[in-house]
Amino acid sequence: MEPLKNHFGPAVAIRLAQTITAVHPGFPAAAFLADALAGFDELELMPRGRHLARALRRHLPADPEQAMAILVATLGPPLAGTGGAGMAPFFYLPHVLFVGEFGLDHFEAAMAAQHALTQRFTAEFSIRPFLTRYPEATLARLRLWAADPSPHVRRLVSEGTRPRLPWAPRLPQFQADPGPVLELLELLKDDPEGYVRRSVANNLNDIGKDHPDRLVATARRWLEGASANRRRLVAHALRSAVKRGEAGALAVLGFAAAAPLRVEAPAIVPAVVRVGAAVRIAFDLVNPGTGAEAVVADLRIHFVKARGETSPKVFKLRQVVVGPGERVALGKTVSLAVLSTRRPYPGHHRVEAWLNGQPVALGGFDLVAGDADQA
Repeated sequence: MEPLKNHFGPAVAIRLAQTITAVHPGFPAAAFLADALAGFDELELMPRGRHLARALRRHLPADPEQAMAILVATLGPPLAGTGGAGMAPFFYLPHVLFVGEFGLDHFEAAMAAQHALTQRFTAEFSIRPFLTRYPEATLARLRLWAADPSPHVRRLVSEGTRPRLPWAPRLPQFQADPGPVLELLELLKDDPEGYVRRSVANNLNDIGKDHPDRLVATARRWLEGASANRRRLVAHALRSAVKRGEAGALAVLGFAAAAPLRVEAPAIVPAVVRVGAAVRIAFDLVNPGTGAEAVVADLRIHFVKARGETSPKVFKLRQVVVGPGERVALGKTVSLAVLSTRRPYPGHHRVEAWLNGQPVALGGFDLVAGDADQA
């Protein structure tokens, strides 16, 4: 897979200089580009955005409010919808990081800039320093934005307050007390846009990693008289807790902590796998009882790490109801390719069925070095 940073190359800096020069003719484009592109190629995606933001700070007017006004004046039209727009909106990453780093002493101007930017890209990275420095004022603004006509602004309310937002520093104040965030999520749980509701679910999922009891209590309350959309939101919010086998989350979804099912005919093929290949893992679930049994069935592989210890990873299979006397075949092919998020190491990998959070041993496979590892 091509690194994301390759889609955020030097052409971004050139276009940035062009758009600024169009609204602010005095902008020193040549000096900015020389500064912006120095050392640029060695950086990853987020550091590239931060590098450009800091170059902008050195070449835009010294007054941050004037500089932010210029950046806002360069913005193109808002995103037309909430579907995937690929990497194109990342053009505004330097703008967002500029506001988050250099707009902190100018609350109103920065809030106006973020309201505009989140409709073209996202302001989830820039809003977080304001939540730290001005928690009450920023939360009050987000409460207003929860009713904004733009779904992108409403999504910022939930996405920007995620305690464990990827690619961003955590918000320890909300990890300690998620109450203020839960108040915002209450305003958005029935948002008409699935794009916003999914963000609400992701935020609640984050909260559950630090406060599983708050997650379960919120999910149970939200399911009372819930619409189909809200039920889907809750199920998505509980996904990590279900993968962890937390009894409270499973109970909210109607799954018993230990379903009386048998695991039969386990198969792991091949038994010896090369790095870069794949392994097929399958088994049957058999219900020997007289009543139907609902189960969340997953796989758990204990991956060998660089130092020889193991770390489990759960792979989703199905939620299934197994009738009395019924046999259900389940399985998954798992890639053992080297990825940016996971590198498999040679060694013995234990495999388990993971049924309503309870492990059932299936066996294991031996991973050996592939051609690329031996080169």
